Amino acid sequence: MLPRIISAQHDGAYRVWLEFSDGAMGTVNLEPELHGPLFEPLRDETLFSKLRLDADLRTVAWPNGADLAPEFLRELLESGITK
Repeated sequence: MLPRIISAQHDGAYRVWLEFSDGAMGTVNLEPELHGPLFEPLRDETLFSKLRLDADLRTVAWPNGADLAPEFLRELLESGITK
């Protein structure tokens, strides 16, 4: 079973600081992922900064309905895609 995201915070520009239930934590840069109709609006840093932890999905979500799979975010964290 994959660890759940238990905390997510905007960390400037297009970066998100994440904490997983197994203790893994760090910052990922999501700028390269902001393409397509649902994610391009997040290039507006004001909208991007409104990210939240969705309690039902257990992942990062935005007011426009965009969200990213927790598994994908974990892969980014592990691959070192950071600040």
